[in-house]
Amino acid sequence: MTAQPDHHAPIPAPPMTTVRELRLALRTYGTSTEVDEFEEKLADTDLDDLTQARRLIQTYRHRVLLRLDPEGAAALARTDEDVADELRRKLDTKANGR
Repeated sequence: MTAQPDHHAPIPAPPMTTVRELRLALRTYGTSTEVDEFEEKLADTDLDDLTQARRLIQTYRHRVLLRLDPEGAAALARTDEDVADELRRKLDTKANGR
């Protein structure tokens, strides 16, 4: 018997240790809006403010990583209404359970 592949395993993350690699990952796994938004924010970032630059890079790296994780991708695909319904159900269950 051979082992079956795990279809829920995350896709291995691409290298994102440079701005060039992050750009490529965003173009591959992000949306065109995210790519444009990243470029705009990067152009406005004060590179002498390392905290600001690090925060920007971490934000967009995290977006790529979320898309590569099946649970993260599913969470991103949920509608606002779906999330609101789930929260209402949980609050109702908690209120009725007391």
